[in-house]
Amino acid sequence: MDLTDATVLVTGGGGLIGSHLAGRLAADNEVVAVDDFSKGDRDRIADDVRVVEVDLTDESAVESVVTDEFDVVFHLAAITDTNFDDDRVLFEQNTKMTHNVLEQVRTAGVDRFAFTSSSTVYGEAPRPTPEDYAPLEPISVYGSSKLADEGLISTYAHSYGVQSWVFRFANIVGPYQRGNVIPDFVQKLQENPETLTILGDGRQEKSYLHVEDCVDAMCHVVEHADADLNTYNLGSRTTTSVTRIADIVSEAMGLDPTYEYTGGDRGWTGDVPKMRLSVEKLSALGWDAPGSSDDAVRRATSDILDELT
Repeated sequence: MDLTDATVLVTGGGGLIGSHLAGRLAADNEVVAVDDFSKGDRDRIADDVRVVEVDLTDESAVESVVTDEFDVVFHLAAITDTNFDDDRVLFEQNTKMTHNVLEQVRTAGVDRFAFTSSSTVYGEAPRPTPEDYAPLEPISVYGSSKLADEGLISTYAHSYGVQSWVFRFANIVGPYQRGNVIPDFVQKLQENPETLTILGDGRQEKSYLHVEDCVDAMCHVVEHADADLNTYNLGSRTTTSVTRIADIVSEAMGLDPTYEYTGGDRGWTGDVPKMRLSVEKLSALGWDAPGSSDDAVRRATSDILDELT
C-alpha cells in the first residue's frame, strides 16, 4: 500500500507509538487520531492531525468514527499496563476494542487494517524467535489478549477480505514513557542517587527498539508487504540486560549507584525474562534497525532525561 495521499485512522493516537505514527503519516496523508485519553496524552499529537475522543469498547461510538472515508486503519489502542489490577478487564476490553474496530472496518468497506501485537504472544520461546514459531504459548494475560486479537485479524483477513498487517514488537522505548524500566530507573535515581533497586536478578535480557525506528519499520512493512495477512517481528538483532540498562541510565546521569536486586529470574508474574526476535523476514523486506538495542536504550534515556530534568 502506498502511504501517500491516503486517509488514515490511528487508534490509540495519544500513546507513545500512536502519536509518533500519526505525526509521521500526517506529512503525506490526512490523519485522524482517536483515543479515550485514559492513558494517552492529547498534547503529544501533532497539530495537523484531527483528534477525536472515542471509547472503542462502545460499538456505537466505533460506528461513528470508523467510516468509509478511510483507506487504512492502524489499530494501536489497548490496555498495555503490565501492572493493571484486573486481568479480566484487560483481556475483555482489549479483545472487545479489536473486534469492534474490525467489524466496523468490514461493515464500512475499509479493506486495509494494521495492528500492533507483541512479542509476548510467543511466551518463553527459543531465541531468536521467528514469526512461524509454534505453538504460541503466552504467559501473561496481556500476551493472551494479543494472541486472541491476532486470531480475529486472521479471520477478517481470510474470510472478509480485510488485508492486514500484524506487528509483533520488541520492547519499544522513547519519550513520554512512564512505568517502564528506563523512566523507572531515572525517577528512582533522581530520588536516591546512591542506590538503585532492580526487579529480579538483573539478567533479564530483551531487544529494545526506539519508537521512531519502530514507526519507520511499520510504514515500510505496510508499503512493501502485500499478502492477505502479513505478520512481522519488529526489533533489532541485539539485546540489552536490565543491569546494562541501569548502567546506561546511571552513566547518562553521571552517577555510580549501588545496585540492589529483588531476586528471581523475572521482574513480575508474566514477565518473559529473555526475548530476542528473529528479524530475518523484516530484513528480507528491506528494513533493518539502524542501531543496536543499547543504542535504542541510550536514545530513550536521553529523551526521558530531557523531559524530567
